[in-house]
Amino acid sequence: MINGWRPGALARIRAADGTGAAVLFVLSVVAASIEPHKHQFLLRWPAVLVAAVGCGALVRRRHHPFGVLAVTVACGVTFQLIGVRDSPLVVSPVLVAVYNVAVRTDRRTAWTSAVASASVLASTAAIFTPQTWLEPDTVAMVAWTALPAAIGDGVRSRRAYVVAVEERAEHAEHTREQEARQRVAAERVRIARELHDIVAHHIALINAQAGVAVHLVDQRPEQILTALEDIRDTSRSALDELRVTVGLLRQSDDPVAPRDPMPGLAQVPDLLASFERAGLAVSHTRCGDTEPLDPAVDLAAYRIVQESLTNVRKHAGADHARLCLHYHRERLTITVEDDGSAGPHRPRPGAGHGLIGMRERAATIGGRLHAGPRPEGGFTVTAELPLRTGRPGPARDRRDGHDDSCTACR
Repeated sequence: MINGWRPGALARIRAADGTGAAVLFVLSVVAASIEPHKHQFLLRWPAVLVAAVGCGALVRRRHHPFGVLAVTVACGVTFQLIGVRDSPLVVSPVLVAVYNVAVRTDRRTAWTSAVASASVLASTAAIFTPQTWLEPDTVAMVAWTALPAAIGDGVRSRRAYVVAVEERAEHAEHTREQEARQRVAAERVRIARELHDIVAHHIALINAQAGVAVHLVDQRPEQILTALEDIRDTSRSALDELRVTVGLLRQSDDPVAPRDPMPGLAQVPDLLASFERAGLAVSHTRCGDTEPLDPAVDLAAYRIVQESLTNVRKHAGADHARLCLHYHRERLTITVEDDGSAGPHRPRPGAGHGLIGMRERAATIGGRLHAGPRPEGGFTVTAELPLRTGRPGPARDRRDGHDDSCTACR
């Protein structure tokens, strides 16, 4: 490629420029050789030479627009000095050069070039010929010079508009693909978070219940059946939730299977009962007037409670925990505390997929979550969630200037 053009296209452009210049040369010579008053054709060799220079310069108009314009205007002045009458055909190289400048530059430059060219030609006609500024030929020459500037400006604007439309279309296509990839990635993260919460919670309970069953084999064999039934119920609940979550991965043409509703705070009593069967007693407290939650907030709140209590059961070494749900005017505060050990087996704040997942859940719906050890021992998880998604719930209620914390949750 040469200057951005393929060799074949460049050759065609040069051939077209040469053909156009040759046609203008013939027309300029014919127009300069006709005597309008004598009605005869008189070939003038000086006019032929000037026409050859002006039309030949047009071949380079794509590379040197202003230089070609200067050459053609000089040729137009020379035509007038040698007594050739003014005609659109005689000054046609000037018109083509003005059009070329208008197409390749901005509007101000185009009209400045057109006005300057017309002024030079009109001044020459008024100074070196018997014509005056108001002669029809002079006015016509000015008009003919302005016409290619207007046409070139319109063509340039049209080309710029087409390029802008194509760029917007390409940008929109690229943006759609990028947004689609982001939605896919976000959906994968969401499903991975759901699977983590479901598997971690239920496997922890099954492990604890299996340990209880092993302990009962020697001491209370008659209660083994109850322990096995708890394991069965827990595994069945895990399978049900996995079926609902994996069902989200079905393709649109797959047969639609019945799906259970996603869990929410209404299922918290059943959740606490499952922990109690696994050996973790949870005291549950509610403060404030219970408010309806958006489905996304309801699911996030349930998963945060579930993951927090699962971490207590797995890592705290405690058999008791406290859960408080405090409903404010526009937010819900969830607090999970335990008095367990804070030994080296404890996960550090911010470490592990569980805490990361809880923070992500809270941030996704416009809330926030803090987790860390308690000064008096144990661990606490505090999440502040808006009652409605899209609201800055954790900060808005504090403008009232009073403490509406729940004494039962302290």
